[in-house]
Amino acid sequence: MNIYIGNLSLETTEDELREAFNVYGEVNSVIIMNDKYIGSGQTTGYGFVEMTSKSEGIAAIAGMHGKKVRDHRISLVEALPLTEKNGKRSFIRKSSRSSRSRQRQQVN
Repeated sequence: MNIYIGNLSLETTEDELREAFNVYGEVNSVIIMNDKYIGSGQTTGYGFVEMTSKSEGIAAIAGMHGKKVRDHRISLVEALPLTEKNGKRSFIRKSSRSSRSRQRQQVN
């Protein structure tokens, strides 16, 4: 199960997240997103943790939601699945006229 984590401190490390989530089960991977597109490499305040099983992921979301990591209360939700498009993995988004009302759409 892939979990989205928001409101991360910019100083949070992948090792810190791995340690915090290991309490709830086996962690397959941890990724903290960064701003590689403009070249700064600065973290963006969100990331993903992939747990081995859905039950472990649900327990992690329930246990970690609202907890503080480096003085930031984090928020967690189950991440939507990625799709393959032209050989690249990307989120499916529902198009609309306003960029403010963009929503991710789950793929069947």
